[in-house]
Amino acid sequence: MADRAQNLGLLGVYAHPDDEQLVSGTFAQAAAVGIRTGLICATRGEVGEIADPALATPDTLGQVREGEMRAAAVVIGVKHLWFLDYRDSGMIGTPENDDPASLYRADEKEALGKIVKIVRQFKPTVMVTFEPTGGYGHPDHLTISRLTTLAFSAAADASQFPEAGQPWQTARLYYSSFPRSWMKQFSSFIEEQNLETGFRGLDFDKYGLTDEEITNAVDVRKWMPVKERSVRHHRTQMDPNSPLNKLPPDMQETMRSHEHFMLAAGVPLPNTPEARGDIFAGLRK
Repeated sequence: MADRAQNLGLLGVYAHPDDEQLVSGTFAQAAAVGIRTGLICATRGEVGEIADPALATPDTLGQVREGEMRAAAVVIGVKHLWFLDYRDSGMIGTPENDDPASLYRADEKEALGKIVKIVRQFKPTVMVTFEPTGGYGHPDHLTISRLTTLAFSAAADASQFPEAGQPWQTARLYYSSFPRSWMKQFSSFIEEQNLETGFRGLDFDKYGLTDEEITNAVDVRKWMPVKERSVRHHRTQMDPNSPLNKLPPDMQETMRSHEHFMLAAGVPLPNTPEARGDIFAGLRK
């Protein structure tokens, strides 16, 4: 099994340090059996929260979060980590959206070329990113989802970005998301508890993946302690008043014990019950 795993590669493409926590158990599980693991982080999260003023300032936050990301990646077994060097765009409608260095304002061809070059170098079997609504509409999540979807095809097309290396066809592209049914429970919990958060008032009929769209639910209960150790490295983002930290145990269990994906493109899944729990099903040779 280990020998076969060496031929497989898993590449995550996300916007900010800590976005990878959506799939951290899947990465830990893959790394444990010898699958090559890599992560692209488009920004350093310069506009994120600072849970404790002793940890960072607005001027140093990007540098601090890069360090947090590197430490968190080690815990889940990510061996290759790239930053695209764009700036965090902040939430929609904020002044940071207008920063010419932001991912939101990036030249699409330039940004796509950066991702294609990494894909061709790393040669993943599977790529994962946000689903097209970005979970809750964050402009960087939307942008990286769109770019990754384009890169899945562009990396295999010899006529595109010939300077970026030899073409590579990734076998599958997945979108990752919490099930919409869980997000609706989360929204109801926020309203019932009258919690002040940016998630309040979002219409989760418009965001994420419906339960029916989810093709894979990976059981990562075994890796929950690893997930916990990894997320704790993102100290600047660990606000004790976050609604995620106030969830009742049953909702915490649902959120953390399984990671959910939709097959967006590539090799179809085998028609077996086991395939639902394995994003590499049918790809091992």
